[in-house]
Amino acid sequence: MSTEKSQIAQFRQNLEKIDKLEKFVTAEKQTLGVEDVAFVISRWTKIPVNRMMEDEKAKLLNLEAHLGERVVDQEDAIKTICEAVRRSRSGIKRHNRPIGSFLFLGSTGTGKTELAKTLAEFLFNDEKNMIRFDMSEFMEKHSVAKLIGAPPGYVGYEAGGMLTEKVKRNPYSVVLFDEVEKADPDVFNIMLQLLDDGRLTDGQGNTIDFTNTIVILTSNFGSHHILDCYREKKPVERDDMMNILKAKFRPEFLNRLEWIIFRPLTEKGIGVIVDIQLKVINKILKDQKMTIAVTPEAKKALADRGYNFEMGARPLQRVLEKEVLNPLSIGIIDGRFPEGSKVEVRYSGENFEIAKV
Repeated sequence: MSTEKSQIAQFRQNLEKIDKLEKFVTAEKQTLGVEDVAFVISRWTKIPVNRMMEDEKAKLLNLEAHLGERVVDQEDAIKTICEAVRRSRSGIKRHNRPIGSFLFLGSTGTGKTELAKTLAEFLFNDEKNMIRFDMSEFMEKHSVAKLIGAPPGYVGYEAGGMLTEKVKRNPYSVVLFDEVEKADPDVFNIMLQLLDDGRLTDGQGNTIDFTNTIVILTSNFGSHHILDCYREKKPVERDDMMNILKAKFRPEFLNRLEWIIFRPLTEKGIGVIVDIQLKVINKILKDQKMTIAVTPEAKKALADRGYNFEMGARPLQRVLEKEVLNPLSIGIIDGRFPEGSKVEVRYSGENFEIAKV
């Protein structure tokens, strides 16, 4: 009986809360505004309508600064991308082609994928608006069917293609083909149509529009030549790169892409990336109301250990995991760093130390 009474009391309290909420909503929001409509349309259509509400002119003019906050040492690459985006937004582009079609060339760890993510977040509201394909999964001849769907009568016809279905549902996206040199040559034939006409026909006969996408292909092919040029402080000549790339890609395919060469990271650039990664770590720790700081000596030591001319920023992530994240996780588990702690990473001699401040 007491249980029933408590349930009735709880039910009455909930009714009172609902009544108060209804009164609040009625008082505060009697009419829908433009922002409300834009938000709902954006959620339904995956079109970033809320971006149109902002001062887009100022944003487009300062696009380089925004991308440069997350992508380090790649000023030329960022400038080329921004120029293509501004041409598209101003209406000066071919209407039957994607917003931009780029081939990112360079060694691993130089920011090729990070630039694609940052561009998706800035233009289309969310990093999730980047559709990514690892082209090592498309090395067989039948891989084309995986992208656009199997033809009628074949297994998987009803499912549609991985590429066409995703772009159909998210027409405003950055489409990233990672390590494209690993794909079967037949895949490049499909890409030629996409780059030329801005559309693809899937296995079910539907035409998929790609004119609101940015198409990015990344490749490590020829990276040894790029590294050698920067070691010898020589410019990377387009003709030399064309001769190297022709061993893997057809000339008509290469000529439909805007090449962007990513330079190797500098020691100074790695120091900036350390700061960026520490901001990411602090963002993760925010859920536990924790903050982490790093002394100048520790920051320099992390940058020195994480720098590699050929591997870019890849080793830095491993150094941060070993010297910062692993000891920090142990401290959280054993209770040395409870919720709300402020911790500091220090360096003395050859060892890192994490202590509560």
